[in-house]
Amino acid sequence: MKTLTKLGAFVVALILVFTSAYVVGRIVGPPPTEAAAAPVAAPAAEEHGPGGLMVSEESLTIQVLNENWKAGEEQILAFQIQEREGTPLMQYKAQHDKLLHLVIARSDLSGFQHIHPNMGADGTWRIPVTFPEAGTYRIFADFFPGWGIHNTTLGMDINVAGNYAPKALPAPSNTATVDGYTVTLSGKLKPGADAKLTMHVSKNGKPVTDLEPYLAAYGHLVMLRGGDMAYIHVHPDGSPGDGKTAPGPTVDFYATAPSYGPYRLFLDFQHQGKVRTAEFTVNVEGPNPPPHGLTPEVFEQAKAINLSGGNSAAPGGPSSGGGSTGGATHGHGG
Repeated sequence: MKTLTKLGAFVVALILVFTSAYVVGRIVGPPPTEAAAAPVAAPAAEEHGPGGLMVSEESLTIQVLNENWKAGEEQILAFQIQEREGTPLMQYKAQHDKLLHLVIARSDLSGFQHIHPNMGADGTWRIPVTFPEAGTYRIFADFFPGWGIHNTTLGMDINVAGNYAPKALPAPSNTATVDGYTVTLSGKLKPGADAKLTMHVSKNGKPVTDLEPYLAAYGHLVMLRGGDMAYIHVHPDGSPGDGKTAPGPTVDFYATAPSYGPYRLFLDFQHQGKVRTAEFTVNVEGPNPPPHGLTPEVFEQAKAINLSGGNSAAPGGPSSGGGSTGGATHGHGG
């Protein structure tokens, strides 16, 4: 029985090893070969998880070039995306009609802006910006390096002088109003799982059926997580002119919340020549996804084995400690 127990633990361990190896392989890829010189196809922009949590990621760094920010005053924001040797990144791939999307929000998730700076010949991006109130703001630079295989989002904090009065998150709601428009959200986000979200746009009680393309889509959705401001930029399902996507009243998205907790959702849409932003607060509920790409079942087995000192074949399984006090704790039983 003792041998069978150890064998069971060994099998589960093998599952974990091979599963982890598969996940690591998916992340880092195969070792370099002669065939690796071929161009690598780029995955969808949203597939590699939340961004904006670091000023440096992989070989790139965001660097703001000016300071002394004051609330309520328009100033030129200047920044660079620098490569690993410190030189400005000069080549970008366009995403939804722009080479770089810049999103700004205060640490309490207020003051949202989605804007598009211009890059100069020296690789510096510049745009006039007004921070409406004092506080710490994060700027998110969302872009696709010209040599890259996926998009990148880097984040950097900017301190705006003045008396900071943080705002509580608005109460969760599935409706938002802006400039006489009402946007209704249906669908439910779940941690680590792809979920369909549908935004229904109406004005004066009537569905809006003539939404206008904005950045090559009928809507853009940005999600920011409360606490750390993790950033998820979600593009809609379908696109204008594809023969199947209607210009309203609904816009569909497929999004994944990386964890449970509060989120702010910002929907940009264009109608009658003007872009508007509908804002929502959503509480995502449910257990967080297991680490390393494991299934919940394998993760629970791994937890049980580790908690028993490595001698339990499965949750609730017998111990192979051999009756030795403390043996199971260190995994040296028998």
